[in-house]
Amino acid sequence: MGFRLIVRPFWWLTLLWCVSVLQAQAQDRPGVALEKVTRSDIISEVSLNGTVNALRTSQLSAAVAGLVDSVQVEAGDRVAAGDLLIGLDEKEATFELESARAESAEAQARLDEARRRFAEARSVGAGRNIAATEVSARESEVAATEATLARLKAEVARRQVLHERHSIRAPYDGVVSSRSADLGEWVTPGDALLTLVDTTNLRLDFRVPQSYYQRIDDNARLLATIVGSDAKPIPLTIESLVPVNDPQARTFLLRATGGEALQVLPGMAVEATLQVSTGEQGLTISRDAINRYPEGRVTVWIAEPVSDSDHEVREKEYEVREKRVEIGAGFGDRVEILSGLDGTEQVVVRGNESLQEGARVTLAQRSAR
Repeated sequence: MGFRLIVRPFWWLTLLWCVSVLQAQAQDRPGVALEKVTRSDIISEVSLNGTVNALRTSQLSAAVAGLVDSVQVEAGDRVAAGDLLIGLDEKEATFELESARAESAEAQARLDEARRRFAEARSVGAGRNIAATEVSARESEVAATEATLARLKAEVARRQVLHERHSIRAPYDGVVSSRSADLGEWVTPGDALLTLVDTTNLRLDFRVPQSYYQRIDDNARLLATIVGSDAKPIPLTIESLVPVNDPQARTFLLRATGGEALQVLPGMAVEATLQVSTGEQGLTISRDAINRYPEGRVTVWIAEPVSDSDHEVREKEYEVREKRVEIGAGFGDRVEILSGLDGTEQVVVRGNESLQEGARVTLAQRSAR
């Protein structure tokens, strides 16, 4: 009876020690992230250099000759459509417009009187108290006065247009990039007074090797970064392909647009990556799984589940082994595997910096893919 009291605590201590050892071993296992080898479309990538161009750049000029009377903007000012930029001396044009309006008003008064007299003659009746020729004459007077009024109204409209042409206004929202006219200068039609650039409608122009022209479809992707910027690549929308090759460079023009995330200005340099499908499929893995050695050897670490029934651990364990592979083209964060894998493996994509052959590892938290 006393012997049992002594031995039973010994076995409990031994069991607790074994469990503690197993838990400590499990905790010492390196934590890694795994990813399955996948079969996917093989993408071809080409690096492009481009430029941001404004859709509209206008050299604004005067439509009439005149003296610069006011300057409302300077280079760098942002303006809205309809804003006054430069005003010409419009005194003479104003006088001519007022004179035309007065003549039109006079003709309107004559027309009103002619219509009244014609209505009066008709109410009396031809052949009674008034001659038929008089009625006809008054009708003709109405028609002639109506024609005169129409001509004078057209003259008012013409003078109004000439008057408005003394004000050079912004045809669209934009930024004044330069100004070449100042107060007191005499300008004539066609003289460039200032340059307006539309900074809201921008296009990114790239020169693409002509071999890619037939391969660009709706699934093609274009990712751009601003030269000198550390920002992540931003997807662009391919707007058009200009099917006119440059015979010297063997390239064609690709025009794209970016969203609000692409903060650019006209003239900026842009780097982009064009991704198009090759029409083929193959095995691909993450770039993070690739190990490169100075002698040119390329390997990946393959993780296989451990089948060990002698004890249980809380986390599933894997045994890793290094496998040499041959890689092909890379695109995005993927790399094509030409040989060395069959597509059923799981490869280590994080935590593979200091692994050893046959080492046992566990999955790091939030690492399984």
